[in-house]
Amino acid sequence: MMNRIILFALVMSFLPSVVLAQTKRPTLMVIPADSWCQANGFTMNIQDVTMPDYEKAWQNSQELTEVITKIGELMSERDFPIKDMSQSLKNIGQAKADIFMEVGWQINKMGPKRSVTYTLRGIDAYTMKQIAAGSGTGKMSFSAEIPVLLEEAVLERMDNFCDQLQNHFDDLLTNGREVRMSVRIDGNTKMSDEYEGQELSEVIEDWLSLNTVEHRYSLSDATESFMNFDQVRIPLYADNGMAMDTRRFVQGLRKRLMELGVSSQIETQGLGMATLIICMDKKL
Repeated sequence: MMNRIILFALVMSFLPSVVLAQTKRPTLMVIPADSWCQANGFTMNIQDVTMPDYEKAWQNSQELTEVITKIGELMSERDFPIKDMSQSLKNIGQAKADIFMEVGWQINKMGPKRSVTYTLRGIDAYTMKQIAAGSGTGKMSFSAEIPVLLEEAVLERMDNFCDQLQNHFDDLLTNGREVRMSVRIDGNTKMSDEYEGQELSEVIEDWLSLNTVEHRYSLSDATESFMNFDQVRIPLYADNGMAMDTRRFVQGLRKRLMELGVSSQIETQGLGMATLIICMDKKL
């Protein structure tokens, strides 16, 4: 009996580490907040729209480098994998991160003392919705190092922020990632045309029902030439364990239509939106 008790105790002491090892963590990329970029002159104009210029900020602000490095360290200590922003600047909209972690800060001065007021926002990279937030002001300090001041300000609320991130990611694992997709016809084909006894629109919806998580999607608009879908919940990972993105998901529908002789191609708009364009009259 004593041996069984000892064995049970050993197993229970080992179990938490096993569960933790099996827990999937979202990948993060730390980026400067738009407000910080604007306040520090790191912006650019694209078609008369002011946008943050991350490359300019990274190349010209040592403070940004230090802050992003420190936030990255704090997240890594909590087992959240971090993507390197500097390696993704040329194509940040296509970065393979689950969540953008947006950080903004300003320095407060009182005589020789300084403190940091900060904001942290977790942004889902596919929906661009805020899924976590934290803010605060650290205590006044004689320290001149911005990363130290930031760490002192952030630490009190960091665990709660990380819990929000993990709760969101756990929801993705359970209920699927939310994306948008549309099917558009470029030609004389109609959604009411029949293939193997089903209208094309029915083929599309049947495939979606079978391949979305818990059959969850919403048909927001439809005509004879297009179908728009919102709140499409796709699996986070494919059967082979690779990360599933919107393009890979819609590729499955494209292959299904190819079986029926329907030719199509895919266009993506960011990470969370894809359009399947049926580009033929009816049959190959």
